Amino acid sequence: MPVAPYKNPELSVDERVADLLSRLTLEEKAGQLTQYFYTGTGEPIPEGLDIESLPPEHRIHVELPARIEAAVKAGRAGSLLFIRTPELSNRLQKYAVEESRLGIPLLFGFDVVHGWRTAFPVPIALAATWSEHTVEAVQSAAAREARAAGVHWTFAPMIDIARDPRWGRMIEGAGEDPVLGAAMAAAQVRGFQGDFGDDKLLAGPKHFLGYGAARGGRDYDDAEISDSELWNVYLPPFRAAVEAGAANVMSAYMDLNGVPAAASRRLLTGILREQLGFDGFVVSDANAVRSLAVQHFAADQKDAAVRALGAGLDMEMCAFDPAFDTLPDAVANGSISEEALDDAVRRVLTVKFRLGLFENPYADEAASDAVLASPEHRTLARDAAEQAIVLLKNAGHALPLDANAIGRVAVVGPLADARRDLLGPWIFAHDTSETVTIVDALRAVLGEDAVSYEAGAGLPERLHPSPFDVLDPSIERTPDDYDDDAAIDRAVVLAAASDVAIVVVGQRQNQIGEKASASTLDLPGRQLEQLRRIHATGTKVVLVVVSGRPLDIRWADEHVPAIVQAWYPGSRAGEAVAAVLLGEVSPAGRLPFTWPRHVGQLPLIYAHNRTFEPDDQDRRYFDESNAPLYPFGHGLSYSTFEYSNLTVGSPAIAVGDSTTVAVDVTNTGSREADEVVQLYVHQRYGTASRPVRELKGFRRVCLTAGETQRVEFPLTPAELRYWNSETASYVQDVTTFDIGIGADSTATLDASLSVIR
Repeated sequence: MPVAPYKNPELSVDERVADLLSRLTLEEKAGQLTQYFYTGTGEPIPEGLDIESLPPEHRIHVELPARIEAAVKAGRAGSLLFIRTPELSNRLQKYAVEESRLGIPLLFGFDVVHGWRTAFPVPIALAATWSEHTVEAVQSAAAREARAAGVHWTFAPMIDIARDPRWGRMIEGAGEDPVLGAAMAAAQVRGFQGDFGDDKLLAGPKHFLGYGAARGGRDYDDAEISDSELWNVYLPPFRAAVEAGAANVMSAYMDLNGVPAAASRRLLTGILREQLGFDGFVVSDANAVRSLAVQHFAADQKDAAVRALGAGLDMEMCAFDPAFDTLPDAVANGSISEEALDDAVRRVLTVKFRLGLFENPYADEAASDAVLASPEHRTLARDAAEQAIVLLKNAGHALPLDANAIGRVAVVGPLADARRDLLGPWIFAHDTSETVTIVDALRAVLGEDAVSYEAGAGLPERLHPSPFDVLDPSIERTPDDYDDDAAIDRAVVLAAASDVAIVVVGQRQNQIGEKASASTLDLPGRQLEQLRRIHATGTKVVLVVVSGRPLDIRWADEHVPAIVQAWYPGSRAGEAVAAVLLGEVSPAGRLPFTWPRHVGQLPLIYAHNRTFEPDDQDRRYFDESNAPLYPFGHGLSYSTFEYSNLTVGSPAIAVGDSTTVAVDVTNTGSREADEVVQLYVHQRYGTASRPVRELKGFRRVCLTAGETQRVEFPLTPAELRYWNSETASYVQDVTTFDIGIGADSTATLDASLSVIR
């Protein structure tokens, strides 16, 4: 019997897709556009099981998997998510490949955000490395582990620009700046997806578009974004991801300017496909199609399916009862054309062929354990965490600590010994026994007798429990006595009897992320009170902050000599923190956001427009400075650097031409260290007001003591143009640019460039 053309690997992908598409029924086409949550145990559903007899809380884990497995066998499911093991992946894939009519393999997705078994630093921390090379390497390792577990597709990177740190999901992105965000987006797509190799994942940049601008920083709330901000701020990371080859994009939940993003033809077709040239497939976020009716946009689920598909959405992600089940009827009654349905199915099938699933649908169960246990990945996790750590303050050279003369060390704070919290949110296949805590690492270097630990002030639970905790059995519960006076007293007594107190403060991992927006940036619980009491003992204090957002540490900045932003560092958290505290590594992480003094300043960004009475910019509030606590790009080092000899290739260039900016950077200290060189520009005048400073280039360089390196940056029309809302187009003005180069957004070494006709 001749082999069907779609099964012939000698044919082109387009030919195979066309043949397979011609064989599908309307119901099977709708099935390819449906992705289900799979929350089963992994065991086959027992035949004859009386589901109705099960307790309600157990039914969802039996009834839904049973329905989903039946849909897979009937060719009515194209993708599943939350599959964690190669064994389960293979069992479900066998239903699709060997029991469905046409044998179309399933696409297994998962939120591989910053690691699988190995937990790497959270994405906002990866952005703090300002190293595209490191970020690409990290996500390549994460892809390798997830693919070994049977996963094909990650719902990452999240590349939403976040300018309000009350929004919990800022931890998944690269902060406030579009240039840094675009660089991180492209690096992650290259790492995750690359050339679609056997150890790669389909990358899924999200959320298109504007989710990071949710009103008031409240997750899922609507966003109102001007055209200028949309094109100049929120779009560049998605352009970079598309240009890096991303074959999937996820739409956003919320309304953008009054229209749900999951059903916006302007966004999904006009901008994403026609303007950016995206040719992959678009998936909704969880239940976003069904929610179109909830959002008072669609009349019912049939209307929701038609409007989403018509806008350019290709696949519906849902927990149950997909709206896309109604698409065959919609085609039959003329509400949607079969051509539109075919276009969506074609895009999904193309990716399945490009991933090689028709030839290699099954995971290699025998090889999985070796990949997941890779020591190289653990080393990379430590290296990335070291590169991400930001030294915020270091008065009087309080750091590094001298391991040979440190004396007695008190470590205080539950996050110093929290195996799960140090990993951060959005990681579910980890093994917390592999986490190296801060206490573990310091004792390993300094000795058990030198390091004493007290948890002290605990961390209160969330007011509303996290819905993601149910996916993670390793969540550490906080005891009811988190504010126990005796526990705080013990921590203060320990600190008073020690030579150094390393106080670790911050937020639990489930106090940030999705459904974890915050109304305040205050340290939770009684952590600040405890810090003040420890400081009052006279013992030298070093503060380590574990968080994914800036917190209100004004008091610490005024009183504590050394402050380290550690983020959620991952599996090798403690080793990285100890390496920085003890001087094995010179910190070179830089802030990917402006650190506010107070929540009342939000949103606070460095790239703001100059306004009336600009000299009063830092005095906008009568009761607080408008200046940040730390500027965008800030970070200190154990060495010192000097910038000199700033040159511009030509003092004047014609519109459309390019030039080069170069600067000498010298390590004037006594040790090797990294520096992040940052280039900013300001357009003085033109056809629109432009921000006072905009990042246009950066380079992380390593310099030995006394070494000078010439660092060059291109300035092309791409860096000098912007979207003008008056003309609804990109423009490059005849104008003069101020150029600044330095170590953060306050860069003072300056030059100018004229753009002429």
